[in-house]
Amino acid sequence: MGALEVVVALGAALVVAGIVARRVRIPPPVLLLVIGTALGLAPALSAVRLPPEAVLLLFLPALLYWESLTTSLREIRTNIRVIGLLSTALVVATAGGVAYVAHLLGVAWGPAWVLGAAVAPTDATAVSVLARGLPRRTTTVLRAESLVNDGTALAIFGLAMAVTIDGDELTTAKIGGLFALAYAGGVLAGLAAAWLALTARRLIGDEPLLANTVSLLTPFLAFLLAEVVHASGVLAVVACGLVISQYGPRTISARTRTQAFAFWPLTTFVLNGALFVLIGMQLPDSVRGLHDGTLPHSAAVLAAVAATVVGVRFAWSFTTPYLIRALDRRPAQRLLRVGARARTISAIAGFRGAVSLAAALAVPSAVAERDLIVFVTSGVIVVTLGLGLFMPAVVRWARLPDDDGPRQELLLAQTTASQEALDALPGVGARLGVDDLVVARLRKEYERHLSDLHTGDDDDGDRAEQTEHEQYTMLKLELLAHKRATIVRLRDERRIDDVVLRQLQGKLDIEEVRLTGTYTTE
Repeated sequence: MGALEVVVALGAALVVAGIVARRVRIPPPVLLLVIGTALGLAPALSAVRLPPEAVLLLFLPALLYWESLTTSLREIRTNIRVIGLLSTALVVATAGGVAYVAHLLGVAWGPAWVLGAAVAPTDATAVSVLARGLPRRTTTVLRAESLVNDGTALAIFGLAMAVTIDGDELTTAKIGGLFALAYAGGVLAGLAAAWLALTARRLIGDEPLLANTVSLLTPFLAFLLAEVVHASGVLAVVACGLVISQYGPRTISARTRTQAFAFWPLTTFVLNGALFVLIGMQLPDSVRGLHDGTLPHSAAVLAAVAATVVGVRFAWSFTTPYLIRALDRRPAQRLLRVGARARTISAIAGFRGAVSLAAALAVPSAVAERDLIVFVTSGVIVVTLGLGLFMPAVVRWARLPDDDGPRQELLLAQTTASQEALDALPGVGARLGVDDLVVARLRKEYERHLSDLHTGDDDDGDRAEQTEHEQYTMLKLELLAHKRATIVRLRDERRIDDVVLRQLQGKLDIEEVRLTGTYTTE
């Protein structure tokens, strides 16, 4: 089957999965995996392969970049210890546990560690979809963990491959140096890419197509810079996205941002869905790759490894929190404690995905256990994604308290921005030389908006009448800029979250585009 037929099949799978998911309430990634497996059984599509380079160099940079752009840096800072332990120590513990179990079942130590490294990291895109609707803190921890732990897992994978293929001897200095290069080099490459991207945006100015072309290239540039110095491209993309999420609101224009927030969700939706379908299409091939008579043993290894992956995560969730509580009794730490039910949700949300399969597929055919590694990794992905079917029931059982923080912060940002814009109105009107009648008109509009906010009846100024009056437009745009600066300041002061900032900023951008009539695709 040609490439065009594959593209059509992938697109049709996305549409079908989306329609069915709404009716049967099955998470889309699970449906996409099932559809992909069915497509992989079709003779015309059985030859379709997912090159590991495509995952690591095409899919992963774009998906991780959008995830890091839309996560909360404030929540990451608050939960940095938990995230750091999950993305490093838990990955090492999982890889080690899997390697030990696989070795007990007859797999040599080198390939066993390769398998452990492949199945150790959680998948950022799967977590974002399957963990949707959870409280903000839980979602942020899970997303941040999945963004960072790929770097740890791929570093372990590189060490295991060096031992398995080249017979290298590992020393403490070599292991430490590899991890230091992966993390420090990746972060520095990400910072350099972010600086270059922001500089290019400032030079481009208010040209949405050019600016968003830079946005599209940015994650690939970060990944490339990291690859040049043999550092972690994953961490480079994440660091780059987090930096731009902080500085972008000050440098990116409303037109550019409006276009970007239409482009990126569609792009990542298609990439994410296509990736799950392609993963499913590899599953039949992983079974066919096993040698005759090895399927029972391979199935036993799969069952043991999947149980280990899930078991280690559960054991971690119900041991390390108590250890931290015993060692750190500060009042600030006590505020961060979560109950057993919430930890159960986090334990179930250890979904595996594209990075695991890409690592398994990257194992050279010279490794005798390659087919077993691909088969077991594929099975672990299916098992962990299958746990996502139980997420709604577990969330209902957990009875988590309502997360009212975002709503309160949204009201704070709206009220503060509108009040400060109203206070600045006389000075702005005088500076622009606007007639008093126009100032009075806009004052009434803002006073009505503030009244609606206090009474809970707000549409964020959507009722503002369009006008061709140039003075009115100038004054309104100046006040929008004032409001935008206010909510950025509130974010910098950590009084509101990045998520709240983006929500309000999107509304202000739409209002600015509507006033100026400058939204174009050319």
